[in-house]
Amino acid sequence: MRVQTPSTYSLALSQLCQDHMFRCHRAPADLLISTSRTWGSVHDWFETAIPLFGHSFTELAVWLSEAEFQTRLTEYFSHPPSFYYTRREPFGVCAGIGAWNFPFQMAVWKSAPALAAGNAMVFKPSPLTPLTASRLVELYVKGGCPENLFSVVLGGNEAGQTLVNHPFVAKISFTGSVAGGRAVLSTAAHRIIPGTVELGGKSALIIMPDADLDEAVKGTLMANFYSQGQVCSNAARVYVHKTILKEFQAKLLSAVESLRVGDPFCPSTSMGAMITAEHKEKVQKYIQSAIAEGATLLTDDRPAMFPPNSPLISGHFLRPCVLTDCRDDMTAVKEEIFGPVLTLLSFESEDEVIQRVNNSELGLAGGVFTQNLSAAHRIAALLECGSVYVNSYNVYPPGIPFGGYKQSGFGRENSMDTLHSYTQLKAVYVEGGKLPHPFPS
Repeated sequence: MRVQTPSTYSLALSQLCQDHMFRCHRAPADLLISTSRTWGSVHDWFETAIPLFGHSFTELAVWLSEAEFQTRLTEYFSHPPSFYYTRREPFGVCAGIGAWNFPFQMAVWKSAPALAAGNAMVFKPSPLTPLTASRLVELYVKGGCPENLFSVVLGGNEAGQTLVNHPFVAKISFTGSVAGGRAVLSTAAHRIIPGTVELGGKSALIIMPDADLDEAVKGTLMANFYSQGQVCSNAARVYVHKTILKEFQAKLLSAVESLRVGDPFCPSTSMGAMITAEHKEKVQKYIQSAIAEGATLLTDDRPAMFPPNSPLISGHFLRPCVLTDCRDDMTAVKEEIFGPVLTLLSFESEDEVIQRVNNSELGLAGGVFTQNLSAAHRIAALLECGSVYVNSYNVYPPGIPFGGYKQSGFGRENSMDTLHSYTQLKAVYVEGGKLPHPFPS
Protein backbone atom coordinates (compact mmCIF):
# COMPACT_ATOMS: atom_id res chain seq x y z
CA MET A 1 0.00 0.00 0.00
CA ARG A 2 2.01 2.96 -1.25
CA VAL A 3 -0.24 6.00 -1.70
CA GLN A 4 -3.46 7.18 -0.10
CA THR A 5 -5.06 10.54 0.59
CA PRO A 6 -4.57 12.08 4.05
CA SER A 7 -8.25 11.66 4.88
CA THR A 8 -8.08 7.90 4.32
CA TYR A 9 -6.24 7.25 7.58
CA SER A 10 -7.38 10.18 9.71
CA LEU A 11 -10.39 8.17 10.88
CA ALA A 12 -8.22 5.20 11.82
CA LEU A 13 -5.90 7.45 13.79
CA SER A 14 -8.83 9.10 15.53
CA GLN A 15 -10.02 5.65 16.57
CA LEU A 16 -6.55 4.91 17.86
CA CYS A 17 -6.83 8.00 20.07
CA GLN A 18 -9.66 6.23 21.85
CA ASP A 19 -7.65 3.06 22.47
CA HIS A 20 -7.49 2.16 26.14
CA MET A 21 -3.76 2.69 26.19
CA PHE A 22 -4.09 6.41 25.61
CA ARG A 23 -7.26 6.99 27.63
CA CYS A 24 -6.01 5.54 30.88
CA HIS A 25 -3.49 7.15 33.19
CA ARG A 26 -1.23 4.10 33.24
CA ALA A 27 0.50 2.57 30.24
CA PRO A 28 0.32 -1.21 29.64
CA ALA A 29 2.62 -3.10 31.98
CA ASP A 30 4.38 -5.02 29.20
CA LEU A 31 5.29 -1.78 27.43
CA LEU A 32 6.68 -0.26 30.62
CA ILE A 33 8.67 -3.37 31.46
CA SER A 34 10.22 -3.76 28.00
CA THR A 35 11.16 -0.06 27.88
CA SER A 36 12.80 -0.07 31.31
CA ARG A 37 14.59 -3.37 30.74
CA THR A 38 16.10 -2.43 27.39
CA TRP A 39 16.85 1.25 28.04
CA GLY A 40 17.47 1.05 31.80
CA SER A 41 15.43 4.14 32.65
CA VAL A 42 13.17 4.53 35.64
CA HIS A 43 9.84 2.69 35.45
CA ASP A 44 7.75 5.37 37.17
CA TRP A 45 8.76 8.03 34.64
CA PHE A 46 7.29 6.00 31.78
CA GLU A 47 3.99 5.51 33.59
CA THR A 48 3.25 9.16 32.87
CA ALA A 49 5.41 9.71 29.79
CA ILE A 50 4.07 6.93 27.55
CA PRO A 51 0.41 7.99 27.82
CA LEU A 52 1.60 11.56 27.15
CA PHE A 53 3.12 10.43 23.87
CA GLY A 54 -0.29 9.05 22.99
CA HIS A 55 -1.72 12.57 23.06
CA SER A 56 0.20 13.12 19.82
CA PHE A 57 -2.63 11.29 18.09
CA THR A 58 -5.20 13.67 19.52
CA GLU A 59 -3.19 16.63 18.25
CA LEU A 60 -2.97 15.03 14.80
CA ALA A 61 -6.73 14.68 14.63
CA VAL A 62 -7.03 18.41 15.33
CA TRP A 63 -4.39 19.39 12.78
CA LEU A 64 -5.97 17.27 10.07
CA SER A 65 -9.22 19.18 10.48
CA GLU A 66 -7.65 22.63 10.39
CA ALA A 67 -7.96 24.77 7.28
CA GLU A 68 -4.18 25.11 7.05
CA PHE A 69 -3.89 21.44 6.15
CA GLN A 70 -6.88 21.30 3.83
CA THR A 71 -7.11 22.22 0.16
CA ARG A 72 -6.77 25.99 -0.24
CA LEU A 73 -8.70 27.83 -2.95
CA THR A 74 -7.56 31.23 -4.25
CA GLU A 75 -9.33 33.38 -6.81
CA TYR A 76 -7.15 34.75 -9.59
CA PHE A 77 -8.32 38.36 -9.31
CA SER A 78 -6.52 39.66 -12.37
CA HIS A 79 -8.17 37.07 -14.59
CA PRO A 80 -11.65 36.10 -13.25
CA PRO A 81 -13.30 33.64 -13.09
CA SER A 82 -10.06 31.64 -13.16
CA PHE A 83 -8.69 30.26 -9.91
CA TYR A 84 -6.03 28.02 -8.47
CA TYR A 85 -5.87 25.75 -5.49
CA THR A 86 -3.26 23.79 -3.59
CA ARG A 87 -3.49 20.32 -2.18
CA ARG A 88 -1.22 18.26 0.02
CA GLU A 89 -0.43 14.74 -1.14
CA PRO A 90 1.53 11.95 0.57
CA PHE A 91 4.90 10.68 -0.56
CA GLY A 92 3.91 7.01 -0.40
CA VAL A 93 6.35 4.96 1.65
CA CYS A 94 8.40 6.78 4.30
CA ALA A 95 11.29 5.39 6.32
CA GLY A 96 11.84 6.15 9.99
CA ILE A 97 15.06 5.35 11.85
CA GLY A 98 15.15 5.81 15.62
CA ALA A 99 17.85 6.13 18.26
CA TRP A 100 18.03 3.85 21.31
CA ASN A 101 16.77 6.40 23.83
CA PHE A 102 13.03 7.13 24.07
CA PRO A 103 12.26 4.14 21.81
CA PHE A 104 8.46 4.38 22.03
CA GLN A 105 8.42 8.15 21.57
CA MET A 106 10.65 7.82 18.49
CA ALA A 107 8.28 5.36 16.88
CA VAL A 108 5.19 7.47 17.66
CA TRP A 109 6.64 10.84 16.69
CA LYS A 110 7.75 9.51 13.30
CA SER A 111 4.95 7.14 12.36
CA ALA A 112 1.84 8.99 13.54
CA PRO A 113 2.20 12.06 11.28
CA ALA A 114 3.40 9.91 8.39
CA LEU A 115 0.30 7.72 8.55
CA ALA A 116 -2.01 10.65 9.22
CA ALA A 117 -0.75 12.33 6.05
CA GLY A 118 -1.63 9.22 4.02
CA ASN A 119 1.73 7.48 3.87
CA ALA A 120 2.91 4.05 4.92
CA MET A 121 5.99 3.84 7.14
CA VAL A 122 8.74 1.29 7.61
CA PHE A 123 10.45 1.97 10.93
CA LYS A 124 13.83 0.68 12.09
CA PRO A 125 14.40 1.01 15.84
CA SER A 126 17.83 0.81 17.39
CA PRO A 127 18.96 -2.80 17.87
CA LEU A 128 19.54 -1.89 21.53
CA THR A 129 15.85 -1.03 22.18
CA PRO A 130 13.70 -2.80 19.57
CA LEU A 131 10.74 -4.11 21.57
CA THR A 132 8.37 -1.16 21.91
CA ALA A 133 8.24 -0.40 18.18
CA SER A 134 6.97 -3.90 17.52
CA ARG A 135 4.33 -3.34 20.20
CA LEU A 136 3.22 -0.19 18.37
CA VAL A 137 2.48 -2.28 15.26
CA GLU A 138 -0.16 -4.15 17.27
CA LEU A 139 -1.64 -0.92 18.62
CA TYR A 140 -2.05 0.56 15.15
CA VAL A 141 -3.91 -2.50 13.90
CA LYS A 142 -6.03 -2.53 17.04
CA GLY A 143 -6.86 1.13 16.41
CA GLY A 144 -8.21 0.36 12.94
CA CYS A 145 -5.23 0.92 10.65
CA PRO A 146 -4.66 -1.62 7.85
CA GLU A 147 -2.05 -4.27 8.54
CA ASN A 148 1.43 -3.44 7.23
CA LEU A 149 0.64 0.26 7.02
CA PHE A 150 3.22 0.59 9.79
CA SER A 151 5.88 -2.09 9.79
CA VAL A 152 9.12 -2.62 11.68
CA VAL A 153 12.45 -3.95 10.45
CA LEU A 154 15.21 -4.91 12.87
CA GLY A 155 18.95 -4.61 12.43
CA GLY A 156 21.94 -2.32 12.66
CA ASN A 157 23.55 0.23 10.35
CA GLU A 158 23.44 -2.06 7.32
CA ALA A 159 19.67 -2.51 7.68
CA GLY A 160 19.29 1.27 7.96
CA GLN A 161 21.29 1.92 4.81
CA THR A 162 19.33 -0.73 2.93
CA LEU A 163 16.10 0.91 4.00
CA VAL A 164 17.22 4.40 2.96
CA ASN A 165 18.43 3.04 -0.38
CA HIS A 166 15.20 1.21 -1.19
CA PRO A 167 13.56 2.57 -4.37
CA PHE A 168 10.08 2.58 -2.78
CA VAL A 169 11.16 4.87 0.07
CA ALA A 170 10.32 8.48 -0.85
CA LYS A 171 11.05 10.33 2.42
CA ILE A 172 13.31 9.69 5.41
CA SER A 173 13.13 10.70 9.07
CA PHE A 174 16.25 9.93 11.12
CA THR A 175 17.19 10.43 14.76
CA GLY A 176 20.72 9.63 15.85
CA SER A 177 24.30 10.85 15.82
CA VAL A 178 25.73 13.59 13.62
CA ALA A 179 27.81 10.98 11.79
CA GLY A 180 24.74 8.83 11.21
CA GLY A 181 22.80 11.84 9.96
CA ARG A 182 25.53 12.65 7.45
CA ALA A 183 25.40 9.10 6.10
CA VAL A 184 21.61 9.17 5.76
CA LEU A 185 21.59 12.61 4.11
CA SER A 186 24.34 11.55 1.72
CA THR A 187 22.18 8.67 0.51
CA ALA A 188 19.09 10.88 0.38
CA ALA A 189 20.99 13.46 -1.67
CA HIS A 190 22.14 10.78 -4.11
CA ARG A 191 18.54 9.62 -4.54
CA ILE A 192 17.18 13.22 -4.42
CA ILE A 193 14.58 12.53 -1.75
CA PRO A 194 13.79 14.69 1.30
CA GLY A 195 14.99 13.88 4.78
CA THR A 196 14.38 15.10 8.31
CA VAL A 197 17.24 14.63 10.78
CA GLU A 198 17.35 15.17 14.55
CA LEU A 199 20.96 14.73 15.63
CA GLY A 200 23.15 15.43 18.63
CA GLY A 201 23.08 18.26 21.12
CA LYS A 202 25.35 20.08 23.55
CA SER A 203 22.77 22.37 25.05
CA ALA A 204 23.22 24.99 27.74
CA LEU A 205 21.21 26.27 30.68
CA ILE A 206 21.73 29.87 31.84
CA ILE A 207 21.08 30.80 35.48
CA MET A 208 20.68 34.58 35.68
CA PRO A 209 21.50 36.47 38.92
CA ASP A 210 17.81 37.12 39.67
CA ALA A 211 16.77 33.48 39.23
CA ASP A 212 14.78 31.63 41.88
CA LEU A 213 17.60 29.28 42.87
CA ASP A 214 15.38 26.52 44.22
CA GLU A 215 13.51 26.45 40.92
CA ALA A 216 16.77 26.68 38.98
CA VAL A 217 18.15 23.65 40.84
CA LYS A 218 15.05 21.62 39.96
CA GLY A 219 15.39 22.69 36.34
CA THR A 220 19.06 21.75 36.33
CA LEU A 221 18.20 18.25 37.58
CA MET A 222 15.57 17.96 34.83
CA ALA A 223 18.15 19.13 32.30
CA ASN A 224 20.82 16.60 33.25
CA PHE A 225 19.73 13.49 35.13
CA TYR A 226 16.47 12.23 33.62
CA SER A 227 17.15 8.84 32.06
CA GLN A 228 20.71 8.90 33.40
CA GLY A 229 21.51 11.89 31.19
CA GLN A 230 20.84 9.87 28.04
CA VAL A 231 18.76 12.64 26.46
CA CYS A 232 19.87 14.52 23.35
CA SER A 233 18.45 17.87 24.50
CA ASN A 234 20.15 17.78 27.92
CA ALA A 235 21.77 21.01 29.09
CA ALA A 236 25.05 19.58 30.34
CA ARG A 237 26.60 23.07 30.16
CA VAL A 238 25.19 25.05 33.09
CA TYR A 239 26.25 28.70 33.07
CA VAL A 240 25.71 30.40 36.45
CA HIS A 241 26.23 34.10 37.12
CA LYS A 242 29.35 34.50 39.24
CA THR A 243 27.49 36.38 42.01
CA ILE A 244 25.30 33.38 42.79
CA LEU A 245 27.60 30.51 41.83
CA LYS A 246 28.54 29.43 45.38
CA GLU A 247 24.96 29.51 46.66
CA PHE A 248 23.64 27.72 43.59
CA GLN A 249 26.39 25.12 43.77
CA ALA A 250 25.60 24.33 47.41
CA LYS A 251 21.89 23.92 46.71
CA LEU A 252 22.61 21.81 43.62
CA LEU A 253 24.94 19.43 45.46
CA SER A 254 22.39 18.93 48.21
CA ALA A 255 19.79 17.99 45.60
CA VAL A 256 22.13 15.72 43.64
CA GLU A 257 23.16 13.84 46.79
CA SER A 258 19.51 12.91 47.34
CA LEU A 259 19.27 11.15 43.97
CA ARG A 260 19.15 7.38 44.24
CA VAL A 261 20.77 5.13 41.64
CA GLY A 262 19.50 1.58 41.31
CA ASP A 263 16.66 -0.70 40.26
CA PRO A 264 14.55 1.15 37.65
CA PHE A 265 11.45 -0.71 38.88
CA CYS A 266 11.85 0.57 42.46
CA PRO A 267 9.60 3.60 43.17
CA SER A 268 12.35 5.38 45.12
CA THR A 269 14.91 5.14 42.31
CA SER A 270 15.92 8.38 40.59
CA MET A 271 18.32 6.98 37.98
CA GLY A 272 18.61 3.55 36.40
CA ALA A 273 21.39 2.00 34.32
CA MET A 274 23.37 3.18 31.33
CA ILE A 275 22.43 1.55 28.05
CA THR A 276 25.60 -0.62 27.72
CA ALA A 277 28.90 -1.26 29.48
CA GLU A 278 30.70 0.37 26.55
CA HIS A 279 28.65 3.54 26.87
CA LYS A 280 29.26 3.67 30.62
CA GLU A 281 33.00 3.44 30.00
CA LYS A 282 32.80 6.21 27.39
CA VAL A 283 31.05 8.53 29.87
CA GLN A 284 33.63 7.74 32.57
CA LYS A 285 36.44 8.69 30.18
CA TYR A 286 34.84 12.10 29.65
CA ILE A 287 34.80 12.63 33.43
CA GLN A 288 38.46 11.61 33.68
CA SER A 289 39.44 13.90 30.81
CA ALA A 290 37.67 16.86 32.44
CA ILE A 291 39.54 16.32 35.70
CA ALA A 292 42.82 15.98 33.80
CA GLU A 293 42.09 19.30 32.07
CA GLY A 294 41.53 21.11 35.38
CA ALA A 295 37.91 20.53 36.39
CA THR A 296 37.01 19.78 40.01
CA LEU A 297 34.76 16.82 40.79
CA LEU A 298 32.17 17.77 43.41
CA THR A 299 30.30 14.46 43.67
CA ASP A 300 31.00 10.91 44.78
CA ASP A 301 32.78 8.99 42.01
CA ARG A 302 32.64 5.59 43.69
CA PRO A 303 30.69 2.82 41.91
CA ALA A 304 27.04 2.49 42.89
CA MET A 305 26.81 0.07 45.83
CA PHE A 306 24.37 -2.86 46.04
CA PRO A 307 23.97 -5.89 48.37
CA PRO A 308 26.39 -8.77 47.62
CA ASN A 309 23.74 -11.05 46.10
CA SER A 310 21.88 -8.32 44.18
CA PRO A 311 21.52 -8.85 40.40
CA LEU A 312 22.14 -5.11 40.08
CA ILE A 313 25.86 -5.66 40.71
CA SER A 314 26.33 -6.54 37.05
CA GLY A 315 24.40 -3.46 35.87
CA HIS A 316 25.92 -0.45 34.13
CA PHE A 317 25.22 2.13 36.83
CA LEU A 318 26.79 5.58 37.21
CA ARG A 319 26.31 8.10 39.98
CA PRO A 320 25.33 11.64 38.95
CA CYS A 321 28.44 13.73 38.33
CA VAL A 322 28.89 17.47 38.89
CA LEU A 323 32.08 19.16 37.68
CA THR A 324 33.08 22.75 38.48
CA ASP A 325 36.02 24.99 37.51
CA CYS A 326 35.15 24.10 33.93
CA ARG A 327 36.20 26.00 30.80
CA ASP A 328 34.61 26.22 27.38
CA ASP A 329 37.63 24.60 25.72
CA MET A 330 37.43 21.38 27.76
CA THR A 331 36.53 18.23 25.86
CA ALA A 332 33.72 17.38 28.28
CA VAL A 333 32.25 20.86 27.79
CA LYS A 334 32.46 20.84 23.98
CA GLU A 335 31.39 17.29 23.11
CA GLU A 336 28.10 15.49 23.70
CA ILE A 337 28.58 13.02 26.56
CA PHE A 338 25.09 11.48 26.75
CA GLY A 339 25.39 10.63 30.40
CA PRO A 340 24.77 12.04 33.91
CA VAL A 341 27.62 14.57 33.74
CA LEU A 342 26.95 18.24 34.54
CA THR A 343 29.59 20.91 33.94
CA LEU A 344 29.34 24.21 35.86
CA LEU A 345 30.67 27.40 34.30
CA SER A 346 30.44 30.99 35.55
CA PHE A 347 29.71 34.15 33.58
CA GLU A 348 29.61 37.90 34.24
CA SER A 349 27.30 39.45 31.62
CA GLU A 350 24.37 38.54 29.40
CA ASP A 351 26.22 39.38 26.18
CA GLU A 352 29.15 37.23 27.26
CA VAL A 353 27.11 34.15 28.11
CA ILE A 354 25.06 34.34 24.90
CA GLN A 355 28.26 34.40 22.86
CA ARG A 356 29.73 31.46 24.78
CA VAL A 357 26.57 29.37 24.62
CA ASN A 358 26.26 29.92 20.86
CA ASN A 359 29.91 29.00 20.27
CA SER A 360 29.01 25.42 19.41
CA GLU A 361 28.51 23.45 16.21
CA LEU A 362 25.33 22.03 17.73
CA GLY A 363 22.07 23.81 18.48
CA LEU A 364 19.34 21.51 19.72
CA ALA A 365 18.03 23.25 22.86
CA GLY A 366 18.76 25.79 25.55
CA GLY A 367 17.24 27.29 28.65
CA VAL A 368 17.25 30.25 30.99
CA PHE A 369 16.13 30.79 34.57
CA THR A 370 15.25 34.39 35.39
CA GLN A 371 12.40 36.33 36.97
CA ASN A 372 12.69 39.00 34.28
CA LEU A 373 10.45 37.88 31.42
CA SER A 374 11.72 40.63 29.12
CA ALA A 375 15.23 39.29 29.57
CA ALA A 376 13.97 35.73 29.08
CA HIS A 377 12.37 36.55 25.73
CA ARG A 378 15.43 38.53 24.65
CA ILE A 379 17.75 35.64 25.48
CA ALA A 380 15.42 33.12 23.84
CA ALA A 381 15.57 35.13 20.61
CA LEU A 382 19.38 35.23 20.68
CA LEU A 383 20.06 31.55 21.43
CA GLU A 384 20.93 29.57 18.29
CA CYS A 385 18.89 26.45 18.96
CA GLY A 386 15.60 24.81 18.08
CA SER A 387 13.99 24.86 21.54
CA VAL A 388 14.32 27.27 24.46
CA TYR A 389 12.93 26.59 27.93
CA VAL A 390 12.18 29.49 30.28
CA ASN A 391 12.18 28.55 33.99
CA SER A 392 11.85 24.86 33.07
CA TYR A 393 13.64 22.24 30.97
CA ASN A 394 13.12 19.07 28.94
CA VAL A 395 9.33 19.43 28.68
CA TYR A 396 7.68 18.09 25.53
CA PRO A 397 3.94 18.80 25.50
CA PRO A 398 2.07 17.47 22.46
CA GLY A 399 2.25 20.00 19.64
CA ILE A 400 5.48 21.76 20.61
CA PRO A 401 7.95 21.50 17.69
CA PHE A 402 11.18 19.64 18.43
CA GLY A 403 14.33 19.83 16.32
CA GLY A 404 17.65 21.58 15.97
CA TYR A 405 19.73 24.33 14.42
CA LYS A 406 23.18 23.92 12.88
CA GLN A 407 24.58 20.36 13.08
CA SER A 408 21.77 19.28 15.40
CA GLY A 409 19.73 18.80 12.25
CA PHE A 410 16.73 20.26 10.47
CA GLY A 411 13.02 19.58 10.26
CA ARG A 412 10.73 19.23 13.24
CA GLU A 413 8.97 16.47 15.15
CA ASN A 414 5.72 16.65 17.14
CA SER A 415 4.00 19.58 15.37
CA MET A 416 1.96 20.76 12.39
CA ASP A 417 5.29 21.30 10.60
CA THR A 418 5.93 17.57 10.96
CA LEU A 419 2.61 16.74 9.34
CA HIS A 420 3.42 19.07 6.44
CA SER A 421 6.85 17.45 6.02
CA TYR A 422 5.18 14.13 5.20
CA THR A 423 3.29 15.68 2.27
CA GLN A 424 4.10 17.21 -1.09
CA LEU A 425 2.41 20.47 -2.07
CA LYS A 426 0.69 20.51 -5.45
CA ALA A 427 -0.69 23.63 -7.16
CA VAL A 428 -3.60 23.32 -9.61
CA TYR A 429 -4.59 26.23 -11.88
CA VAL A 430 -8.08 26.18 -13.45
CA GLU A 431 -8.90 28.45 -16.37
CA GLY A 432 -12.42 29.83 -16.06
CA GLY A 433 -12.65 31.74 -19.31
CA LYS A 434 -11.41 31.66 -22.88
CA LEU A 435 -7.69 31.58 -23.47
CA PRO A 436 -6.30 34.50 -25.42
CA HIS A 437 -4.28 33.59 -28.47
CA PRO A 438 -0.70 33.13 -27.28
CA PHE A 439 0.77 34.66 -30.43
CA PRO A 440 -1.60 37.34 -31.70
CA SER A 441 -0.87 38.59 -35.19
